[in-house]
Amino acid sequence: MHKHIENELLKLKNPDKAKILQWFFKTWKWEYGEWDKFLWIQVPKQREIAKKYFKDCSFNNIEKLLKSEFHEIRLTALLILCYQYELAMKKNLKAEQKEIVRFYLEHLEFCNNWDLVDLVCYKILWNYLINKDRKVLYKLATDSNMRKQRVAIVSTMAFVKNGDFTDTLKIAKILMHHKHDLIHKAVWRLLREVWKKDKAILLKFLEKNISNMHRTTLRYSIEKFTNEERKYYLKLK
Repeated sequence: MHKHIENELLKLKNPDKAKILQWFFKTWKWEYGEWDKFLWIQVPKQREIAKKYFKDCSFNNIEKLLKSEFHEIRLTALLILCYQYELAMKKNLKAEQKEIVRFYLEHLEFCNNWDLVDLVCYKILWNYLINKDRKVLYKLATDSNMRKQRVAIVSTMAFVKNGDFTDTLKIAKILMHHKHDLIHKAVWRLLREVWKKDKAILLKFLEKNISNMHRTTLRYSIEKFTNEERKYYLKLK
């Protein structure tokens, strides 16, 4: 099965345009996506192929796809996992949901670029954790692996959309001193989502934590504020 999916994706490759993605996803030596390789296959096409095969794809097949050197093949594998989780959720298959989450967490090493994190983690983890202990997110947030840390904060997106800000703010505080721009961007993105839902909550968080907040995170978090508000918080910083 995995070979069939892989071959179907390879037929869509565009080597010339793929060079553009090598630059966009920072894949040169010492960059965060070091040595990642691309085929230039658009995400909607990957979703189409994932939907076509997800019901018949085993964990073994998904694992083999995840081990591909090509970014799009790994993303398709993760999309297959998302569709499997969505189906298990619709059918209320608790054991299957648990197994999918276990498999996902055990294979985070293959989510080695920001889009492989952002397009997948919250779709699998948020529903599973909605009524459970969320300590796994804090374990990821304190991991030395930057992409696992990004999984921790981005996975709280759906909680925020449901008006639950606690974990987002706690994890944002944990990651506040991070050195990498990818984490700063993820944190401000979630803080801005909090602002959309409840500005007072975000203001309270800023008042308490602004002195320790990275300037990039702060600037983007308050980007939609009025000029007067932005000046006030930048001055506090």
